[in-house]
Amino acid sequence: MPTNEQRRKAAKRKLERQIERRAERAKRRRQRLTLISVVAVVALVAVGVGIYFVASGSGSSAPEAAPPSTCTYNPSEPAAKPNTPPDPNPPTTGTVDVTLQTTQGAIPMTLDRASAPCAVNAVVSLAQQGFYDDTPCPRLVTSKGSLEVLQCGDPTGSGAGGPGYQYAEEPPQGLAPFPGAGGQASTYSRGLIAMAKSSQPGSTGSQFFLVYGDSALPPEYSVIGRISTEGLAVLDKVGAGGDDGSNQAGGGAPRIPVQIQRAVVATPPAP
Repeated sequence: MPTNEQRRKAAKRKLERQIERRAERAKRRRQRLTLISVVAVVALVAVGVGIYFVASGSGSSAPEAAPPSTCTYNPSEPAAKPNTPPDPNPPTTGTVDVTLQTTQGAIPMTLDRASAPCAVNAVVSLAQQGFYDDTPCPRLVTSKGSLEVLQCGDPTGSGAGGPGYQYAEEPPQGLAPFPGAGGQASTYSRGLIAMAKSSQPGSTGSQFFLVYGDSALPPEYSVIGRISTEGLAVLDKVGAGGDDGSNQAGGGAPRIPVQIQRAVVATPPAP
């Protein structure tokens, strides 16, 4: 028969075990609530990020990249034709009308400074200095449905010449994916003007290509403006003549030769 003292000790041990079990259950409950709260916060952040990207990718107008505060024109190979590098602090708004007077007719273009300030600045500077005058457009690509462009801007006509400096690309924003390319290429649509470059970053120079048919390209080539309807008619005529297939990278010399006689920069209207 247990004594009263033994019964008190047994009751005390039982109470202590009950208190320990309650404390353990309360601890586990707090851990579960903390975990649930963390998961909820992570889920809300994920939803918020998803909404941000969906909103950024939709709408009628694509966001523009922030224009650079200055342009860096890095010295490179010797210039194919004498010229002076442009001011490294270009305007970042407004348009410039430039007309290529060619042996096949006039190709009027409107360059958009906001789209690629450094590239437009360079092209306008080179045109004003006569860099493009009396130069050929040596490469035509006539792959209908994938790449239809006329490349110009190299005084040597070899495809390797430049202004003696190079600068960073200004990737275009909002180009549509090219159909059937699996997201690997964007659509450089008919009428765009873009800067040529090598496979290396920061290799944009003086060469540019005129897109006369929707073309599939990685979105790495700075878009500087658009070609007028009159200019596209000239390009359609040249494209219909075909190329000689002499370029290993695709296309070749146009069978209807195109020579830029003068690149004329329009005088801006007086304020």
